[in-house]
Amino acid sequence: IGQPAKHKRPKEPGENKIKPVNKRVKPKTPKMKERESADSSLKSQSILTQVMDKDHFQKPAATLSLAAGRSIELRCKGSNVTWNYPSYLDTFKDSRLSIKQLDKYSQLILANSTAADTGEYSCWLQLCNGNKCRKDETKTGSTYIFFTDKEELFVPTPSYFEIVYLNPDKPAVIPCRVTTPSAKVTLHREFPAEEIEIDGTDIIYDAKKGFVFQHPTPDHKGIVYCKAESQGAPQISIKYHLLYVEVPKGPPSTTIAVSSSRAGLSDRVHVACTVLGEPDVDVNFRWQYPGQESERPVIIQNFWRLINRGIGHTTRISKSVLLVEDFEDIDAGNYVCIAQNLQGETTVATRVELK
Repeated sequence: IGQPAKHKRPKEPGENKIKPVNKRVKPKTPKMKERESADSSLKSQSILTQVMDKDHFQKPAATLSLAAGRSIELRCKGSNVTWNYPSYLDTFKDSRLSIKQLDKYSQLILANSTAADTGEYSCWLQLCNGNKCRKDETKTGSTYIFFTDKEELFVPTPSYFEIVYLNPDKPAVIPCRVTTPSAKVTLHREFPAEEIEIDGTDIIYDAKKGFVFQHPTPDHKGIVYCKAESQGAPQISIKYHLLYVEVPKGPPSTTIAVSSSRAGLSDRVHVACTVLGEPDVDVNFRWQYPGQESERPVIIQNFWRLINRGIGHTTRISKSVLLVEDFEDIDAGNYVCIAQNLQGETTVATRVELK
C-alpha cells in the first residue's frame, strides 16, 4: 500500500512451481576402482563372534571381563580357520577346551573357565594352495578375555619363580598379568626392599602383559615381585629374577677342544664343542666324525648353564661333548661340530691322530 506499482515482466512457464530442496537422485553404480576403495574399510572387519545364547550373537569387544567359572563359545566364519589361545591350555592338553571346524564356521568352546585362562583368543582364515597355507590378513578376529577371580588377582603360572632376561636393545616384560583389569598393581624390589617407581615412559604397566622395561639397564637387575589390590587384601605375585644380558647377536660363537690330539689304541678321547651366547637363545649341535658311516659307537651329551661375566652380565654356556671310549684306527681323523641358533650356524673342527 502506498508503493508505486512495479513493472512486471511476463512469467516463464512453470516459474511459480516450488522447487524441491532435496532432490532425490538415483545413485550411480560405482566403477570397479571406486568399489575397491569403498570396500577397503571392510577388509579389516573381524570374522569373530561371541555366542551369547541360542540364536544370539555379537562381535566381542577388544577386551572382555567374564567371571571365572563361566563357559564361553566363540565362532569364526570360514571353512579353514586357525585359532590362537593361551598356551597354558595346550601345555596341559586341557579337556575343557573344544575346537570344531564346521561347514561355514569354526567353533571354540571353553568350559568351566579359570583365572589361568585369561589371555588373548584370536582366529584367522587360512588360504591354502596344495600343501602350502598362509594367513589371510583380511579375515581375522581377536579379543582379550579377563576371567576375573577375586581369589586369584594374578594369572596363575606353573612355576613359583621365573627368570626375565634384560637385553639392552629390546624391551623386557615382567609378566605379572592380572585377571581383573581395574586392579591396582605395583612393582617391588626384594632387596633392598622398595617399591619401584613406574614413570609411564621407561617403565609402563599393561594389564595384558605386565610391567614393561622399555630400555633395560644393569640397574634393573635383581629379584622383584608384583602386588595387586582390588576390593580386598592385597595379593603378591611369584618372584622374578631379572638378569642383565650383553652378548653379541649373530651365529653361535663356537670353540672346539679335544682331550688329546694323539690317541693310542683303546684310549678314551673326548671332544668338546662350546658356545657362549644369550641366556634365552637355544643352540643345536650336530657332529661329523670319522667312524660315523661305520656306525662306530660314540656317546654325545648336550647341556647348558648360566654364568656371570663381569658386573651384572649373564651369559649362557652351551656345550656338546662327544666321547669315544675305545679308540681304534677307524676313529682317527677330523671331528667337526656344527652349532646352530636362529641367527645362523658356525662350524669348527679338530683332528685326532693315532699314536
